[in-house]
Amino acid sequence: MTLFYAPPYDISAEGFYFRSVEEYHSQSETLKNSYGDKVEEFEIQFIDGDQIDCELANIWNLNQVNFNAYIEAADEWDEDKKIHYIIAVGECGYSHEKTVSNPDGIVFDIYELSSFKELAEQFIDEGVFGDIPLNLQSYICYTAIARDLAIDYSQIRIANTDLIYLSD
Repeated sequence: MTLFYAPPYDISAEGFYFRSVEEYHSQSETLKNSYGDKVEEFEIQFIDGDQIDCELANIWNLNQVNFNAYIEAADEWDEDKKIHYIIAVGECGYSHEKTVSNPDGIVFDIYELSSFKELAEQFIDEGVFGDIPLNLQSYICYTAIARDLAIDYSQIRIANTDLIYLSD
């Protein structure tokens, strides 16, 4: 389960750890600073959880207003949706609001590969460039194809997994 920390912007008050929205509200509603005043504004920090949820939190730009939606997404979305969101918002400049409102509408070609040369080899094996006779396959320059693929495709590492993707 994911652990968060809510340090207050009021330096005369101490922050608190929480794991759920309910826990946050129960602790934040009773928190007072050293002068006895109610503390109202907090920063929200991701402290511990799955690596992909940490990366999702970084792209989400967690704050007091949106962490509730983040917790919901982190709990309900599968890994593919999280990866698509991270690529869409973090890499391709999609808006957070549009992406969250329609996470299934984000479509990328994503390959779990560590190099463009591997992508070139996979494309040749799958026949993406057409049928290549066996007697010509030894003349294929995978490095050159990889350089060409790197023009349209991008590479990223998410949750210790290398990915190559093509966005629209």
